[in-house]
Amino acid sequence: MTKKIFRSTVAVGLAVLAASLVIIMGALYSYFGKLQEQQLKDELSIAAAAMAEGDGMSYLTRLDSDNYRITWLRADGVVLYDTRADAATMENHAQREEVRQALANGAGESSRYSNTMLTKMLYYAQRLPDGTVLRLSASRVTAGAVLLGMLQPILLVIAAALVLSGLLASRVSKRIVEPLNRLDLEHPLENEAYEELSPLLRRLEHQRRQIDQQMSALRRRSEEFEQITASMTEGLVLLDNSGTVLSINPAAQAVLGTDSACVGQPLVAVERDTAVSRALRDAMENGRAETCMEKDGREYQFDMTRIQADGETVGAVLLTFDVTEQTFAQRNRREFTANVSHELKTPLQGIIGSAELLESGMVQPEDMPRFVGHIRSEAQRLVTLINDIIRLSELDEGGALPMEPVELLTLCRDTAAGLSAAAEKHHVTVSVTGEEVTVPGVRRLLSEVFANLCDNAIKYNVDGGSVAIHVSRKGDNACVTVSDTGIGIPAEHQSRVFERFYRVDKSHSKSSGGTGLGLSIVKHAVAYHHGTVELDSREGKGTTFTVTLPLNQ
Repeated sequence: MTKKIFRSTVAVGLAVLAASLVIIMGALYSYFGKLQEQQLKDELSIAAAAMAEGDGMSYLTRLDSDNYRITWLRADGVVLYDTRADAATMENHAQREEVRQALANGAGESSRYSNTMLTKMLYYAQRLPDGTVLRLSASRVTAGAVLLGMLQPILLVIAAALVLSGLLASRVSKRIVEPLNRLDLEHPLENEAYEELSPLLRRLEHQRRQIDQQMSALRRRSEEFEQITASMTEGLVLLDNSGTVLSINPAAQAVLGTDSACVGQPLVAVERDTAVSRALRDAMENGRAETCMEKDGREYQFDMTRIQADGETVGAVLLTFDVTEQTFAQRNRREFTANVSHELKTPLQGIIGSAELLESGMVQPEDMPRFVGHIRSEAQRLVTLINDIIRLSELDEGGALPMEPVELLTLCRDTAAGLSAAAEKHHVTVSVTGEEVTVPGVRRLLSEVFANLCDNAIKYNVDGGSVAIHVSRKGDNACVTVSDTGIGIPAEHQSRVFERFYRVDKSHSKSSGGTGLGLSIVKHAVAYHHGTVELDSREGKGTTFTVTLPLNQ
């Protein structure tokens, strides 16, 4: 803007200077031209009066003037005398305009330009009393000649005017622009500027307020979006149409093993798995795609959806879900179904086989009790299995069961008394020690917990071994330990003993009538009471199960 004001000021100055020069030179040229014409007329009148009183030829020969040219003509146009040329060699002047006017009217005048158009000749003629004509002429430079003659001073004036106008224009433009440069656009109405800027400043203030409101709303929405996405357990990644990361929440950062610095980078640079890049390409082409992948021992599902606006693809959104639990549950469900089918099929086949033999009459009378006993034992095994399955299903559903105060020391003594026959059969001694501790719980479930633990401790013990049950209080928890001197559990099997239908020694389990669900029931029943169960076992030395239950639910 400063340059425009500067150039405009200089241009106006030059225009004014040029106009002034033209007007002044025109006025001076006109004034001096009229003055010259009047002098020429006066000189002619004086010369004519002098020639009328005496000898004209002698008078003319005495005149000496470099400014005027005097010519004396006869009435027929023949030149009698000329101060600048030989009269005898001059052409007849009868047809000259000024001569014809003088012969007709007594006086005449005319002007003619030279061949170069730089000189203008003025002619004035007067008829004398004797009929002759006296003509006086003088040269007058044209405006072009005056301009050429004054070119140097004019250029000097223009140069001086340029310098002066440049200085003044620079100072004026800075003074004009300085208030504009000092404008505080953050507070337009607080500026002391030109009155002409008031409408603009009011408009700027209005727009500033609108922008502030829009920025505040945008900032609020951005913060809300960040808070919402930050609290999401699912990973969220926003991508543009080229696959560059625009936004990523903490959950997605944890899954992809990156941080917020990945914003602005291509997704394929953040996650180099080809399955992800292939899913992104499919989503851009087909609208939606998904893939699954395992990272750090967890199973994740990636869902990608294309985003369109006005029929054009503008980006994509990636959602990541931790499906480890679902995948584990599905795998367990499939294994559980297969195991249940197998476990139900085994006793049923035994029952059906024995029944077919009895039905065909192939069994001797003395063998009849043995086959009937086999059918009964397999049926009992089947009922036990079904009851365990029902119990696990109840625990899986997590439904509310009636709670009551349960005194654990008494419960453990009752459990040991109920298993005394089995202990005697295996030549195992069972002891219960400790203090009375009462916890809120489901008596039936807690009874099954300690019954399963004691039953296993008896079944998998050595001949002449022992089982020790101890009840104690530790802080806000009740602690029950069931220790045996049995065969122990190998280290490689200890992490899986709580799985359904998992058996360390399958042959021993079948011979002892186990279903493979006992420890699984223990685990789920203790978890139902918000407790924990821990295992400490050494192969060949025995096993200790520690059940910890909170005193207050």
